[in-house]
Amino acid sequence: MFFKRKSKIPAPEDALKGRADAIQTSENHYLNGRRLLEPYPEGSKIAMFGAGCFWGVEKQFWARDGVYVTAVGYSGGYTPNPTYREVCTGLTGHNEVVRVVFLPDEISFQQLLQIFWECHDPTQGMRQGNDVGTQYRSGIYVYDEDQSSHAHASRLEYESALRSSRFGPITTEIVNASAFYLAESEHQQYLAKNPFGYCGLGGTGVCYTPAEQKLSA
Repeated sequence: MFFKRKSKIPAPEDALKGRADAIQTSENHYLNGRRLLEPYPEGSKIAMFGAGCFWGVEKQFWARDGVYVTAVGYSGGYTPNPTYREVCTGLTGHNEVVRVVFLPDEISFQQLLQIFWECHDPTQGMRQGNDVGTQYRSGIYVYDEDQSSHAHASRLEYESALRSSRFGPITTEIVNASAFYLAESEHQQYLAKNPFGYCGLGGTGVCYTPAEQKLSA
């Protein structure tokens, strides 16, 4: 029963109630000192991804040229201002996500999608490796129609590549971004603070080449 609960998103009426006020957390990025939340530089954009334990996912993005700042948190569920312990119960509906603020003149959303697809196995449903639960599901949370179009196109392209390598269908959800709640301080840039800390992230080994790169090749 516990496995089933952890592997099924609860109905809104069954979700934990949460709280009105935001939980206490960091204000600035551990590595570059930039603010985790707005304001951001003019012209910057936001992307949000879920791909398993957010400790390892965040590391995939924070050192990339064109990425202004990253932050880990919770989104996609119902419980307002949840805690890590609450999300781990499977009763909030939230996913562990990484918010990526990027400068589109230096890195494109399609390039972020390439990082996302290659850093995890998007065919595993409500888990990633040994990490089981709805909070580890694969997801792209889009902020506009342009992101939605690129995300859906990339899923079709990458699924074709995966099937050629005998993987099953992609289970990644692509939905409009909802409220983002910052995770606790200890989770922000966790693997920078704990270089030998746990990271259960593992890709499929199948490369994804964005359409823009194929056209320029």
